Amino acid sequence: MYTSGAPGMIGDWDREREAEKIPSAENHGQLGKEEFLRLLITQLENQDPLNPMDDKEFVAQLAQFSSLEQLTNISEEVKAIKENSVQQDMVGAVGFIGKEVMAEGDQVSKDANTISTLYYNMDDTAAKMYFNIFDSHGNMVRTVEMQARQAGEYEFNWDGKDYSGREVPDGNYKVTIGAEGFNGEPVMVNTSVSGRVSGVQSMNGQSYLRLADGRVINFAQVSEVVESRSAESQKEE
Repeated sequence: MYTSGAPGMIGDWDREREAEKIPSAENHGQLGKEEFLRLLITQLENQDPLNPMDDKEFVAQLAQFSSLEQLTNISEEVKAIKENSVQQDMVGAVGFIGKEVMAEGDQVSKDANTISTLYYNMDDTAAKMYFNIFDSHGNMVRTVEMQARQAGEYEFNWDGKDYSGREVPDGNYKVTIGAEGFNGEPVMVNTSVSGRVSGVQSMNGQSYLRLADGRVINFAQVSEVVESRSAESQKEE
């Protein structure tokens, strides 16, 4: 049976596929280039010889298919580049194993009397600063208040004790910093951590360095390779 409604067949095709719950494309539920080509062939096979498809319409659909194919190829190339970039990052990250690095981060580790240092810097002067320390369950175990600090780079060394002065269990702790200026305005504080790299892992398409104390830092956020420092010899500046 011939049909003269060729222009409406794409809409009919999509409606039938939706009714059957069959995705048109592998990932996004859209019409893929193979489906588009089959649909075009079906239109040609079923068009009415007495009322064939208009040349302009046919050329337009071919142009759509060409554009779809180009976009698909570009998508595949971008995916390949991304995968290659992740592999290169992993190879580069392996070279950091055994080295002491510094990177953006907000966690410190406690192992007996050894507590890692948190480094922070500010572009503006802070009248008051609050260092809030949280355990791995998100419970606040201590708040340390600091007085005025000029813009610059500093170190924070926690004594490993809670509000009551008791030693907290060994592990990793998150430190958040709240700072305000002399007029109560918020002051931006950037933090970083350091540690010896013991391993490399990939998560969500990104490479991470695993430190010897269990902390994890983003490889892309490593700022420098530093000398090993003893937390016991560090004092608050």
